Amino acid sequence: MDSADDTNPSATTTTNDVPPRVIATDAATALIRTLKDIHGPVMFHQSGGCCDGSAPMCFALGDFKTGAQDVLLGEIEGSPFYIGRAQFEYWRHTQLIIDVVDGRGGMFSLEGPEGKRFLTRSRVFSDDEWARLKDAEQTKA
Repeated sequence: MDSADDTNPSATTTTNDVPPRVIATDAATALIRTLKDIHGPVMFHQSGGCCDGSAPMCFALGDFKTGAQDVLLGEIEGSPFYIGRAQFEYWRHTQLIIDVVDGRGGMFSLEGPEGKRFLTRSRVFSDDEWARLKDAEQTKA
């Protein structure tokens, strides 16, 4: 599952009971679909600051170069979502919930002309979710 109901963002488990690290509200998935219709495939990177603060930035797929310092958290609406490794270490115990609000977002992010901006909300994983997530990640390694 890569989306959360706008009224229940805690609906966050997948079919294999491992909670995803990143999900999106219905409003965010609708905007992502619009952006994909306009720009083709897109990708996200959770900005760590600077010009646009700490915000999810949306780019045409491949327009933002990722490297060894970036962590792929998962996908939202079929689009990869990355975060810098240092920021991931700080936020690793939280699930990112990507939402949309009215207003102008980052000047480099594709949603700006739509009069909307992506916003990151978060919640701390429960002890049970954290244990399942750690187990799944250790199994992958």
